[in-house]
Amino acid sequence: MTRTVPAVTATPRIPGPATGPRRSTVAVMCLCVTLVVGMVSAVNLAIPSLSRSPLHPSAEAVVWVVDGYVVFFACLLVPAGALADRLGRKGTLLGGMALFTAGSALCAAAPGIAVVIAGRMLSGVGAAAVLPTTLALLVADAAPERRPRLVAVWASMTGLAAVLGNVGGGAALQTGSWRALFLCVVPPSLLALVLIAVRTPLAVRHDRPVSPVSAALLTTGFLALLTGIVSGPESGWLGARTVGGFALAAVLLTCWVRYELRRPHPMLDPRLFALPVVRAGALGLALAFVGMFGLFYVNGQYLQYAQGHSPLEAGVRLLPMAAALLLAPRCAVALERRLGGRATVGAGLLVLASGLATVSTVNGHTPYVLYATGATLTAAGCGLATPLLSHGLMSALPPDRAGTGSGLQSLARELGSALGIAISGSVVTALFTTHLPAALRGPHPPTTVAAAERELSTSGTADGGLRNAVIDAFTGSLDVTMLVLAGVVVAGGALVVTWHPGRRTGT
Repeated sequence: MTRTVPAVTATPRIPGPATGPRRSTVAVMCLCVTLVVGMVSAVNLAIPSLSRSPLHPSAEAVVWVVDGYVVFFACLLVPAGALADRLGRKGTLLGGMALFTAGSALCAAAPGIAVVIAGRMLSGVGAAAVLPTTLALLVADAAPERRPRLVAVWASMTGLAAVLGNVGGGAALQTGSWRALFLCVVPPSLLALVLIAVRTPLAVRHDRPVSPVSAALLTTGFLALLTGIVSGPESGWLGARTVGGFALAAVLLTCWVRYELRRPHPMLDPRLFALPVVRAGALGLALAFVGMFGLFYVNGQYLQYAQGHSPLEAGVRLLPMAAALLLAPRCAVALERRLGGRATVGAGLLVLASGLATVSTVNGHTPYVLYATGATLTAAGCGLATPLLSHGLMSALPPDRAGTGSGLQSLARELGSALGIAISGSVVTALFTTHLPAALRGPHPPTTVAAAERELSTSGTADGGLRNAVIDAFTGSLDVTMLVLAGVVVAGGALVVTWHPGRRTGT
């Protein structure tokens, strides 16, 4: 068992109030959370504008613009939290926000799509340093009775940030350029840097082990896995790049497991998965976010391409999902009392899958109410299942492993998000190219709606019928993709229900 020991430092700690952090500190931490989490959802609304831009990104490149941020965010969360404790939380938070800001500025000024992806990855590294550090700083000086409320405030901000990302991102994109989204993030990020420097107290450093090797193996392993998934539609599922990605992922992730098992103080102990409730919690959280973010990836495209809405109109039309995410956890408590934890988790995953199945019925002429119903059910299912999955996972671990449990939760959520985006993007691309009208088929067919429209325009064949055929190809591929995601959630959910306890854990 690892005991946290304060390291000797030359800089004295500046304590906060006895009962908890100042309101200004809480506000600064909430601003940081809103920025880094909001950009996960906001960028999905920029996909149509980016695809129509002079950069002419392929479908694979578009997926990496979204997922490059998420995968670095996910895989570096746990080591970043340990690094913050070891080197100092305030300094780590400043460094993380600086990287996030620099990455956003790089995206806004990028001359090519490769630079956009690099900027997103840089921002993802910064976001990984920001998120766990904000929570640690909030609760560091708080009295025990105030900590649950501060954690609740922080958790609420992570949910609200997704909403603000959709609406705020849509408003920024009203200029007509995807660059505006990244440019608009820079001023509040610079403000956050100033406020962190002025208003955030210093804290005791702790001798927590940090393993760059473990972090590198985990991150590169998942990058290789996503490369295999994303490359399939364009390189072929048996192509060298696709097969090589999957093979390299298997090797790297196996090496990561073996390396962690041999360490006296692993970053994330694989032996935790011997506990059924931990397996249930990690897999269930990942599945919920696979479904949620698989839908998030196509939301903005469907509402803009097929329904003809502006980015802001699309963002506002996603607000019912936010309401479901906020209200469903309250219903989960009541359902657990009546049905038990296992049945409630199973019901949540089924509701999520039913929402995806509802979305799978849409086309270019579907009433918004039907689409909103499917999207809202998806969010409600996520909100029903995730609180109990998180509680079960945390309750299975002793108090001295609470940090590990929190890190595992965040890792499962963000990796589920990355996988959902990769699966959604790959299936949509593969099916879209096969369902294009004959005029657009060829050795190198367009892989996005924007590319197809551009090809029709340059060839002088851009009539209404062909444009409608392109939209039909997109909505048809979207429909099958939602059914695939629903099937993944149901199949994986069967294992989650088997492993999850039937009664409240930890009581």
